Parts: sequence; C-alpha cells; structure tokens
Amino acid sequence: MSEPLPDTLPRAPSVTFRAVLFSAIGVWVTYFVLVTLRTLIVEGTDDMMSQFDMMARRTAVAGTGVAMTLLLWLVLRRMDARPLWARIAAIMLLSLPASLATAYVNTKVFEMPNKSYSLLDDGRTRITKDAQGNFVIETPGQMPLIVNAPAHEDAKSAWQELTDVALGRYFLLIAWGALYLALANAAAVRDAERREAELRRAAKAAELRSLRYQVNPHFLFNTLNSLSALVLTGKTAAAEQMIQSIATFYRTSLTGDATVDVQLADEVRLQELYLEVETVRFPQRLRTQIEVPEALQGACVPGLILQPLVENAVKHAVAATTRPVTIRIAARATDDVLSITVADDGPGKSANADGCGIGLTNVRDRLRARFGDTAAMTVGDHAGFAVTITMPLSFNDC
Repeated sequence: MSEPLPDTLPRAPSVTFRAVLFSAIGVWVTYFVLVTLRTLIVEGTDDMMSQFDMMARRTAVAGTGVAMTLLLWLVLRRMDARPLWARIAAIMLLSLPASLATAYVNTKVFEMPNKSYSLLDDGRTRITKDAQGNFVIETPGQMPLIVNAPAHEDAKSAWQELTDVALGRYFLLIAWGALYLALANAAAVRDAERREAELRRAAKAAELRSLRYQVNPHFLFNTLNSLSALVLTGKTAAAEQMIQSIATFYRTSLTGDATVDVQLADEVRLQELYLEVETVRFPQRLRTQIEVPEALQGACVPGLILQPLVENAVKHAVAATTRPVTIRIAARATDDVLSITVADDGPGKSANADGCGIGLTNVRDRLRARFGDTAAMTVGDHAGFAVTITMPLSFNDC
C-alpha cells in the first residue's frame, strides 16, 4: 500500500493562540513593571496607599492593552499569507486606532476624582484644596474666595494628553507587532522544515520502491520457457511444482512494503523459493548452501536485497557452465555490523563481468538510500565470485 504524497500546496504559517496570548501578556507586564519602577524611583515610597492605588489602575490599563492586542491579532492573522511589506504596513496602520483606544482607557482610568481636601477648619475660617490645586477660602457671612492655582507653562489640553499617551501605546503595539512577525517567521521555518522532511521521506520511499521492484524480467521469461518445456515433455509434476514456486515467490516479493525491513530468515527463505524455481531449470547443476546462524535469523535487512545477487550468481555462474555450481548464502555479525555474502564457485569474475552491473548497482543504491554511509558492498573473485554487503545490525525495525 503506497504512502500518500504530502500536500505540496503552500500553506500560511500560523502562530498558536497560546503563543500570541503569552507574547501579549509579556509585553504589557513589561510595561507594568517598568512604569511602576519609574514611579517608585521618581516619587518615592512615602505614600504607599497612593502607590497601591496607582498599581491597581495600571493593572486595569495593562489588561485593556492585552485585550486590544488580541483584537489586533484577530485581524493580523488573516494576513499571514500576505507579503512581509503588507503585514508590516498592516501592523503600523492598525496599531493607530488600537493605541488611541488604549490611551483613552488610560486617561479615564487615571482621571482623578474631583475631591476637595481640607487644609484648615477652625470654626471661623475653612480652607480647602481641590484636585486641580485651586484654594477655596470660606468665612462666615462672606462669599467664598477662590484662588486659582497658577497655570503651568507645560500644561496640556485633553487632546494633547491623549495624543501623548497614544504615542507611547503606539510604539508598544509596534513592538508587539515585531514580536508577532518573528513568531510567524519561526512558524514558517518550522513548517518548511517539516514539509521538506515529508518530501524527503516520500522521495526516499519512492526510490526504495523503484529499486526493489527492478526484478530482472529475464527471470520470468526463463521460467516461462522452462515451464513450457516441462509441459511439452509431459513432466506435469515438475511443472506444477514450478508454478507453485513461481506464484509463492511473486506473491511474497511483491506484496510487502518496499520501505519496511524484513527478518533475515524471511529474506533467505524468499531466495530459497527463487532457487527452487531455478533448480527445475538446472536440476543437475544448481546446488545451494545456506549458512545463517540461529542468532541472526531475526536480524533486519531490506526486503529483496539479496535477490539481484542470487540472480547474478544463477545467470553468470550456473547458466554459464556445464558443471555443478554451488551458490552459498552466508551471514555473520561482527560487533554491531551484519555481513551477508552471496558466493558461487563458478567461472569467476570474468564470466560475471558482463551484464551484472545493473544488479550490483541496484543493491549498492538501495543500501545507500536505506543506511547512508553506514552500509557497504564489496566484490571478490576468490574461488568463483562473491559479493558481501554490510549494514548496521538491528533486531528492532522489522
């Protein structure tokens, strides 16, 4: 069953609500801490009740700032797929009304109530001071005397005060906007890395399937010709055995997942099925020898990794001579490395030189695709022809 290819359509990276909420809280908590420290340093801690009152008001302003930041995010998130310049422009424009709204709440929260404070009251004269600094002197039988507080040169109108506060809130929201863009870019990088990994896995799986299913078609042609000869000569029992062996071989080799490793015992058994088919063609010449220790029966190997090697041995050793040839499959382990050798005592490298390049290249490419530089293949011609493949020894992936 083939794996679905990953979706290759571009998708806008998204920043989670959790990340947005924590970033907004972090920005406004920073504002709260810095303003509180500034107030304590400049005004001192003489009137702690007044300071606690200011901190409570500041908390309300910070909460409003968090709410306005989240509203700003609800609009900005719809532009995640837009170009960077458009998102920056949106942050700069949308932060203006958000900063004005936050500044308006700030002025209302910090608006001092119009209370009067008594400075003197001896029963005859009463002097009070209101929140604006004006003095009111009251004496019995006379009109109250109001002494207005001197106007400061830097006194600001309500709009000037609102604008001044709004500018500070504007740059605060711009700072959060820059943080949001950084979070969005980080999400985009993670998304790109994830999709790249998916594509690499899909490409590797496709490569493994392609290499695995490169079974030599000459095997099928030769077996069909041999089967035809058996039928024509009346050897129905041998023909029936050959048909069953062919069916079992193809059913086993083509139904497995090409990207999943198999146990060494299963891989060797599959090669034995293949050799049983070829034995019908070469009943007097083909001999087999299997040397796989019991401890390595469960070792994991790529499926059909031995097929091209065994096929080459039959084609270039058994079919190329008239004397009996033994094909040996042996496995051994050294430390954490599994070595598997497919050898024959046929004519040797000269007979194997032509036509076996595709099979050996197939095996080498599959090992590289599956294990990278931790696998290797070596070729030798001592007393015939031998190919040894090495790979990491594992019992847990099949």
